[in-house]
Amino acid sequence: MSQREFDLIQRYFRQAVSPAADLPVGIGDDGAVVLAGNTNLAWVMDTINEDVHFPHDAPGAAVGHRALAVNLSDMVAMGAQPRWMLLSLCLPEVDEAWLADFSDGLLSLARDSGVTLAGGDTTRGPLSVAVTLLGPLHGQAVQRSGARPGDRLLVSGTLGDARAGLDIALGDGHAADAVESELLKRYLYPQARLALSPLLARHARAAIDLSDGLVGDLTHLLSASGVGATIHSQRLPRSRALMAHAEEESDALALSGGDDYEILCAVAPEAVETLVREAAAEGIMLSDIGEITQGPELTVLDRDGQPVPLEAGFSHFGDDDA
Repeated sequence: MSQREFDLIQRYFRQAVSPAADLPVGIGDDGAVVLAGNTNLAWVMDTINEDVHFPHDAPGAAVGHRALAVNLSDMVAMGAQPRWMLLSLCLPEVDEAWLADFSDGLLSLARDSGVTLAGGDTTRGPLSVAVTLLGPLHGQAVQRSGARPGDRLLVSGTLGDARAGLDIALGDGHAADAVESELLKRYLYPQARLALSPLLARHARAAIDLSDGLVGDLTHLLSASGVGATIHSQRLPRSRALMAHAEEESDALALSGGDDYEILCAVAPEAVETLVREAAAEGIMLSDIGEITQGPELTVLDRDGQPVPLEAGFSHFGDDDA
């Protein structure tokens, strides 16, 4: 969620929601938490639109996969187990071949993730897909507001690949080589780090999924926690494919490129070794990229220890939008 989107929610919606015993976590996090009987359930929803979140010529399977994957990532960041899904599908027309491809992508990922499609809605209009996920927490909800000065900042996987893949998808249409195909796949088929969810519930103080870029999403975590951070650019994890394709731009892509859907978390120093080891046992790489600081500022240091200018992540709404 970009800063502009966050401001709109704060101005028009957040003040209308009263705290309630059955809503321990409400607006302002990766998802809500509702109390159902004696069980706390995480509740998330994301919408993806044609020509905003995916190109008009994206394969149906990629659109279906992506619609679910971006929601799975929110569930992971909260330390929750996704169980049930609602689907809202808006179609400009009935294209049976595209729908078959779309449903294959969506339901294949659902099966792999232990998610059941429980219902939804279908209507006519510009192509848009909204998925709602519900599922139990592994423990206490991991929120954006729990980071403390001295915590280490860890990020899963590699950064910048999806933004490079988007640039390839929007390119001149030439056939992609092996490196470009790998980056394109990272953009079209994001992979939620489901095995990381229970580990975050045990070890992380705060977490957020990276949809709009590291700088933009970290800013939200810092604001929610009332802290600052220092990031070291040389520690940002980057794939071989990204370095082969865009080495000179890799710092900028890793800092501000969106759509990676990796997980950023704040972890007490004494818990870092255990979390990194347990994540590695699940095939997930975690990289220590910096630390939480007392002040409100976010500072990124280059390889020489000098501050670098920051670029905001993706925003659906420009500063002039009302």
